[in-house]
Amino acid sequence: MRAVVFTAPGVVELRDVPEPEPGPGEVLVHVAASGICGSELHGVRTPGFRVPPLVMGHEFAGSTDDGRRVVANPILSCGRCDLCAAGLRNVCRERRIVGVHTPGAFAERVAVPAGALVPVPDSLGWTAAGVVEPAANAVHAWELAGAPAGARVGVIGAGAIGLACLLVARSGGAARVEVADRSEERLAAASRLGADAAVSRLSGEYDVIFDAVGAAVTHEQSLALLRPGGAAVWLGLADSDAAFDAAALVRGEKRVLGSFAYRDADFAAAVDLVGRWDLSWVDTFPLEEGAEVFTALMNGRATPVKALLAP
Repeated sequence: MRAVVFTAPGVVELRDVPEPEPGPGEVLVHVAASGICGSELHGVRTPGFRVPPLVMGHEFAGSTDDGRRVVANPILSCGRCDLCAAGLRNVCRERRIVGVHTPGAFAERVAVPAGALVPVPDSLGWTAAGVVEPAANAVHAWELAGAPAGARVGVIGAGAIGLACLLVARSGGAARVEVADRSEERLAAASRLGADAAVSRLSGEYDVIFDAVGAAVTHEQSLALLRPGGAAVWLGLADSDAAFDAAALVRGEKRVLGSFAYRDADFAAAVDLVGRWDLSWVDTFPLEEGAEVFTALMNGRATPVKALLAP
């Protein structure tokens, strides 16, 4: 079986790997689309949670041996703890992630627990199915912010997660959504998707800011531009440095909310949403070109905004 394998720091390669063998309770998925995530680009540059050799790929859709069309929720929780019982599987203390702790979907086939599979309708194309997972992140962030219809929203970062935040905020009734990025191509995509402003840097005052970058400077910006009582939702993982004015946070009664992955309801909502989205910012490449596409993105190429690999 062919797969794109993380083999060493900064290196991914197309290789032949053994066929996956489903264990008890697992199902074989024939991969139709698998998205390259920014966290994977960062993880290959600076290995940490992901340890080579590893087949990555946690955003994927495909079909089972019996012909069911599915997307996979890659969060594998224990199912027994207090957090799982409260519906917080995404922050289960013992969680594992397909493509991080187990072999993922940058391959022709992948074995996953049957309970991780979510059916998708025949009307949903593989491109849309392939972006359900990043869309679910945006749905979760919007819910954490309080789903504030009528809000002035800022989005820092016009990668896949940032554009998904824009689209979710638009569908959720935000009064105005502005998006910031350094890439002209990504700002053009944001404008096409309905951003009221697509700029190199946010300015003004916002009710909610989604930081889809997670660098120290964007953490600082997300707090500085909030109105008193506003909420900054941090989704990006670029930097562990918070780098904000804690005194201003207190005096303005501002909130910082960490947003990790999604709950099951967010994932289900994303399946319903993506079929209505303009996905012109998503490009699909053959799996055979996956190592080249991944390396180019890792080394700073701004386009495509979202790359899917298709065996």
